[in-house]
Amino acid sequence: MTESERTESEAPGGWEAGPGREPGARGRRFDAAVRAYLERHPEATVVALGEGLGTGFWQLDNGLLNWLTVVSPETAAVRRILLPDSARRRTVARAVTDHSWLDAVREPERGVIVTARGVLMRLPPPAVRALLAACAERFPGGALVFDAPPRRAAVRARWAGGAGGRWPAPVRWGLDRAQLPRLAGAHPGIVAVREVGPPSAAPRRTEPGGLPARLVWPVRRIPLLGALIPLVCEVRFAPAGSPRRASSAVS
Repeated sequence: MTESERTESEAPGGWEAGPGREPGARGRRFDAAVRAYLERHPEATVVALGEGLGTGFWQLDNGLLNWLTVVSPETAAVRRILLPDSARRRTVARAVTDHSWLDAVREPERGVIVTARGVLMRLPPPAVRALLAACAERFPGGALVFDAPPRRAAVRARWAGGAGGRWPAPVRWGLDRAQLPRLAGAHPGIVAVREVGPPSAAPRRTEPGGLPARLVWPVRRIPLLGALIPLVCEVRFAPAGSPRRASSAVS
């Protein structure tokens, strides 16, 4: 696997703290989105793209879900030693851009939610749209949760990475809040795109840069500040048999 493929399979160290988990407000938004989906689909498969050595399974396990971690072959070898596969938890050695990992999802009719924490921003825009389209096509009724820096922040991150800063991997894609509706154009099966808000009754924490997490949600509406605050978004896919799904098959 090339270095480019490896970096497209795992989140950069500067974006996620610790062994694949982020302790801040962004991480709690991911967890809240997954839990909400599991309430509707308790036997769903959670696909964690670029999870590294993350332990999300143990934090979100409801006793019924299945968990699929998609990482590079090098990381997969280490993960299988430290966190051996089990009946409901498996590791797949693939680059995110190698869509053959979709074939590893068993019984997608039970529900599928894909998490891409710190991953999509490292893909070129065509690869982001291709990934969204592939998931929308293969996972009816599913969802994909991702984070992305606004475009201005992405430019800063690229500069910081080139200067040897906290972004060791290239940042290739950013997304402004005003662009969210455009993501639905990646595939007719995408029925909704929303920004994930902070969980209710969340403890007081701070976002990177020291801004209290409870202030991030209202502050994001201020254009100048909102242009620097990362987004956590959920893309929802049309269920099987829906008119949107039928139009996708025809097109």
